[in-house]
Amino acid sequence: MKTIAIMPIKLSNERLPGKNTMLLGDKPLLQHELVTLRKTGLADEIYVYCSDEAVCPYLPEGVKFLKRPAELDLPTSNFTQIFAAFSSAVEADIYVYVHATAPFITGETMAECIRAVQGGAYDSAFCAVKIQDFLWKDGEPLNFDAANVPRSQDLEPIYRETSGVYVFTKEVFARYRRRIGKKPFVKEVSFKEAVDINNPEDFRLAEAMVGLDL
Repeated sequence: MKTIAIMPIKLSNERLPGKNTMLLGDKPLLQHELVTLRKTGLADEIYVYCSDEAVCPYLPEGVKFLKRPAELDLPTSNFTQIFAAFSSAVEADIYVYVHATAPFITGETMAECIRAVQGGAYDSAFCAVKIQDFLWKDGEPLNFDAANVPRSQDLEPIYRETSGVYVFTKEVFARYRRRIGKKPFVKEVSFKEAVDINNPEDFRLAEAMVGLDL
């Protein structure tokens, strides 16, 4: 089954301008996940999908550039619009959708997600953080009885989706217009792997975590 990876990139970001090419540790932010993905050897091709050729000098060896329409850089653009345009240009059986903003996703996590879909047991895979906390909504307990408070470890876990890596078949997008199907593999990740860089505070946190074994 042909497996194609895409990393959508904007060079102009609203909350942290230029973040994708900012130096994190010893390399630009966007290179972290691309290098890790390439080392898995599980993607037949890896593309950076960007409207500006100025990104090309930042691409690691073996990563291809595909120019996207400039209108996909608008703040209103979403996954569905970006992926619909990409998949119309690059055909595959399985797609791996990665974000530059998740630099600490490990090769082991990526490989587990990709193999879960390639093996046919799941139609998609994504990363998540397990939450076992006392949650409230609209002034009421969401996941526990306030009159009979359980131990936190006995709460039913809730999983928060992270942006690290998504894997899905072409049928999932064709049928549901989304990146998670009806039979997903959920990969629980660590606090470090779940880091998602969107603003200056996130970037400072990532800088402090580079090289730390968490």
